[in-house]
Amino acid sequence: MLSPLVSITALLLGTAFLLTGSGLHGLLLPLRGQMEGFPTAALGTLGTAWAAGFIAGCIFGPRLVRRVGHVRAFGAFAASGAIIALLTGMWIESVAWIVLRAFTGFIMAGAFMVIESWLNEKSTNENRGTVFGVYMIITYAALTAGQMTVAFGDVSNTLLFMTAGILFCLALIPTAVSKAVTPQPLAEVSLDLKALYSNSPVAVIGCVLIGIANGAWGTLGPVYGGEIGISTLQIATMMSIAVLAGASLQLPAGRLSDRIDRRLVISGAAFGSGLIGLIILFTAPRDGTTVVVMTAIYGAFAYTLYSIIVAHANDHASPEEFVKVSSGLLLLYGFGTMLGPLFGGFMMEWFKPETLFLITALAHMALAGYALLRISRRAPIPAEEREAFKTLPSERAATPQAAVLDPRSDTDEETDGADFEGAK
Repeated sequence: MLSPLVSITALLLGTAFLLTGSGLHGLLLPLRGQMEGFPTAALGTLGTAWAAGFIAGCIFGPRLVRRVGHVRAFGAFAASGAIIALLTGMWIESVAWIVLRAFTGFIMAGAFMVIESWLNEKSTNENRGTVFGVYMIITYAALTAGQMTVAFGDVSNTLLFMTAGILFCLALIPTAVSKAVTPQPLAEVSLDLKALYSNSPVAVIGCVLIGIANGAWGTLGPVYGGEIGISTLQIATMMSIAVLAGASLQLPAGRLSDRIDRRLVISGAAFGSGLIGLIILFTAPRDGTTVVVMTAIYGAFAYTLYSIIVAHANDHASPEEFVKVSSGLLLLYGFGTMLGPLFGGFMMEWFKPETLFLITALAHMALAGYALLRISRRAPIPAEEREAFKTLPSERAATPQAAVLDPRSDTDEETDGADFEGAK
């Protein structure tokens, strides 16, 4: 099992540093911004800017990589991430942070695409599942490590910003000295919304709604924690455990969706996360332990949804369309993450901190209802004709290149374009 990983150790190490720096910087900004008295709406706009930059990076990043090559492009992305991390520590101003956060989203998308295409190049059909699984583990572990690092530093000074910059620089070193062969050109990404909707209406609507909920929570969760008065350690734990709980529940929920209509599982998980959100909204807990437990339950439901929706969409598509479908859904999810922080930021500024969960609950309840409506309009794919469910890496660190790396992709097919066509 370990032998396929030896040749990609440098790439995986670079990935770990990059994601740790990203996790640290992403949690540090809202906490420091709140301490500096930034409006909650401005803190929400940080998430919108990052998502907009990330989508732009997925679309335009491949052109830059083709122009200068993978190694130079990744070096530029990682170095830019370090510069931005340091600038945000030196220049404490909300508008500047929003602009810089958009650039961060762009360079992170580009860096992830380079790493994922490089891992794909070093994988074979025999070891692709192992490589993909290790990549998922590193994704979740590094993001968690980065977020938890905040708890062991002082948000009020520049040390954590400097630490994030160092981590971005460390990500550059393994790939710079690697002897790996330069990968093939990155896939171009485009979005055929009509074809995607014809393939799976639940997947299209669901990805936007999940993006709204996850974008609002991922950006403003730390602000919510700060406003209700829990400690920095509890905020970091709350944000990390919500994602980890969702990751741990992905497989059992997915296996259940292999046996029954996936839309029932989608509706149930969406209803569960919506219900927990409403409970937090109306009970307004202030005890740190209670908040961590309740948000862990919330995350267990909320962060299972994306993987099941992708599986549902692929049930209705042919195997060679997997990359196209997954890429399109990822972009739709990104559009949703642009909207969620905006809605949540303004609502939290006008009302109480728990209003964040009103936004997530509305999105999740709408998805639960729409999935049930679609059950009455379209028969499910028979269980024996569905592909077996497989977990996915965190959407926060996934690009269309991750779909190419996924074992379900048809690696013998041409994957130069990620535009979807020929929907069933």
